[in-house]
Amino acid sequence: MEDMATKSDKSGLVCLLLLLLLPGLGIHRFYVGKVGTGLLFLVTLGGFGIWWLIDLIFIVSGAFTDSRGAKVKL
Repeated sequence: MEDMATKSDKSGLVCLLLLLLLPGLGIHRFYVGKVGTGLLFLVTLGGFGIWWLIDLIFIVSGAFTDSRGAKVKL
């Protein structure tokens, strides 16, 4: 059984939907508490699309983390 301390209390589905429905705004990063990188994501419009794609892969694969380092799971 997975250790609950490593699993975020944030919803992976909500995170994925925010990324897909509001691309380039970084709202999914604000949702998980990553304000600094959320602002960078917003200013660069998702790292000119590259950062957006990386976050998509990380969220789908279960490797995306919240501000505490806990994994956000779908």
